[in-house]
Amino acid sequence: MTDCHAQLKPIYFREPSVNLGIGDMQGRLPHLVGEQLLKVAKVPAGTPAAHALTYLDFEQAARRYGKVGGFAHLATLVKRLKASRPGALLLDGGDTWQGSATSLWTKGQDMVDAAKLLGVEVMTGHWEFTLGMDRVKEIVEKDFAGKVDFLAQNIKTTDFGDPVFKPYVIREINGVPVAIVGQAFPYTPIANPRYLVSEWEFGIQDQNMQKVVDEARAKGAHAVVLLSHNGMDVDLKMASRVSGIDAILGGHTHDGMPVATIVANKGGKTIVTNAGSNGKFLGVLDFDVKNRQVMDFRYRLLPVFANMLPADPQMDALIQRIRAPYEAKLGEKLAVTEGTLYRRGNFNGSGDQLLLDALMDVQGAEIAFSPGFRWGTSLLAGQAITREWLMDMTATTYSYATVSNLSGEMIKTILEDIADNLFNPDPYYQQGGDMVRVGGLQYTCNPTAGMGKRIEDMRLNGKLIEASRTYKVAGWAPVAEEAARAGNKPVWELVEQWLQARGGKVAARQVNVPKLTGAMPNPGYAHA
Repeated sequence: MTDCHAQLKPIYFREPSVNLGIGDMQGRLPHLVGEQLLKVAKVPAGTPAAHALTYLDFEQAARRYGKVGGFAHLATLVKRLKASRPGALLLDGGDTWQGSATSLWTKGQDMVDAAKLLGVEVMTGHWEFTLGMDRVKEIVEKDFAGKVDFLAQNIKTTDFGDPVFKPYVIREINGVPVAIVGQAFPYTPIANPRYLVSEWEFGIQDQNMQKVVDEARAKGAHAVVLLSHNGMDVDLKMASRVSGIDAILGGHTHDGMPVATIVANKGGKTIVTNAGSNGKFLGVLDFDVKNRQVMDFRYRLLPVFANMLPADPQMDALIQRIRAPYEAKLGEKLAVTEGTLYRRGNFNGSGDQLLLDALMDVQGAEIAFSPGFRWGTSLLAGQAITREWLMDMTATTYSYATVSNLSGEMIKTILEDIADNLFNPDPYYQQGGDMVRVGGLQYTCNPTAGMGKRIEDMRLNGKLIEASRTYKVAGWAPVAEEAARAGNKPVWELVEQWLQARGGKVAARQVNVPKLTGAMPNPGYAHA
């Protein structure tokens, strides 16, 4: 499992209709959406599996098949699989301790307790680090001691370059020694505040990865699995450069991959997969090991439908205990949405649009930016916007709302920089989530253009943005430490204020997306 983002209860979650592949990545997994993805997966349209994997007929299918995920339902599936596969290991690809109100309020303790009860044995991380170095070490050294191995071969101390966490473990499964290597998100200090991990260095670190894999093999591992939070494009490149890894179980990009991708390298072949997000899926990998090596494999991506799997009583009881002190606060109804609200896709979603509209309105800004985060849950038309949903969309340790005076030139620089993070043809230079969501400002984007040349024709109310003019820009979740000290309010307070002023109802959002001038047509782009 990976990227559950602290969702203990079943949720709705709409998959993207835009996941562009650029250059060599065009037309390849994970950059396929909708019908194109179903074709490769050989999944018939209109089925529960099609709903789990795609955005197609989202509203209708969600009402038909119900909610997905939920740790109590996931626990039932894990127990069934462990019963049929004695000795199987449960791996967690990270982004587990962040993404909900209760995880923020308990500093991740709710998810630590749930993961231990679920039976997680090995994990790596990314958003975990936004709880701060001391809290992460406290959990790893106290809560996880003797129970869960937290692995990251690519995190070292900034002073002497010492490993902060174990790089790998060797676990015996049915008499076969299997090495699990951990790879934390390499760009944590760039995508998230550096001050939260000031004493640690991150990075992709291919060469060190090769050394670690070679060392694990030398110590007797018959199979080597990389538990990665690189993101799938980075995993695919790493698989071509590092030999000796049998499989990469990846995370970060939230791509539910129904089939494995096989990558050739100088040492043989590596299986690359990704198990989606929000507790929606469990990826299952079976190895056939003979003569000290993997001869064959079988991979399945199993969807978790709350209506089709009974809740595990133990896990259900734990979740109720965790949530009890907060239930009234979480369930408070702030408004009702008249349209589907979702977050996912390269450019924008209606949930992000709601945040943008609120920030501009409350703060009197002409333009607003909302980070290209991939976590967040969906609501169907007619559902209540509760405090819980608002926190699902905004809960981080640095969610301060900001207002800045930016020149037109600076606005273009910001958009260009983020576009390069997303669309650089070399995956090793892709450093973050999706494109920053933009309110008020219209622009044209050519994802295939070179660095600094992707953003054009920026307009505000139909007028071209002037490079030297200053504009009032609202935003939230700044990575600079000064924002934490400046007394800025949490973004959810401003959005809550805006929601409560709507008179009980919020109209369907008109999603602001750029006009695309390159990379089209593209099997990673659909109108929806």
